[in-house]
Amino acid sequence: MVYLHTIVLLALSNVFMTFAWYAHLKHLESRPWLVAALFSWGVALLEYLLQVPANRIGHQVMSLAQLKILQEVITLSVFVPFAVFYMRERVTWDYLWAGLCLLAAAFFIFRKQLMTA
Repeated sequence: MVYLHTIVLLALSNVFMTFAWYAHLKHLESRPWLVAALFSWGVALLEYLLQVPANRIGHQVMSLAQLKILQEVITLSVFVPFAVFYMRERVTWDYLWAGLCLLAAAFFIFRKQLMTA
């Protein structure tokens, strides 16, 4: 259950993070960068309100390295749909290769738990 809570909170946190980092490129491109930065900072606060508890919960059963790799896998899982459906970016083979590298990283960082499960 700790893993599930961590994953759900990190996924929600990543939605906010992705919007904080990139949505201003679509909606605030004609505004001064300071306006975009302040908007992003406000959205990022919501991200931190989810990310901090997620990491505290997850650290009960995962190492710091495991939390980081999990975060990166979730980040790419959130970013690709955001890029394709919200920002209208074209998916290339590089998305697949990057995803496979992250899956390999997740396997290696969690393999001890996987082998004992």
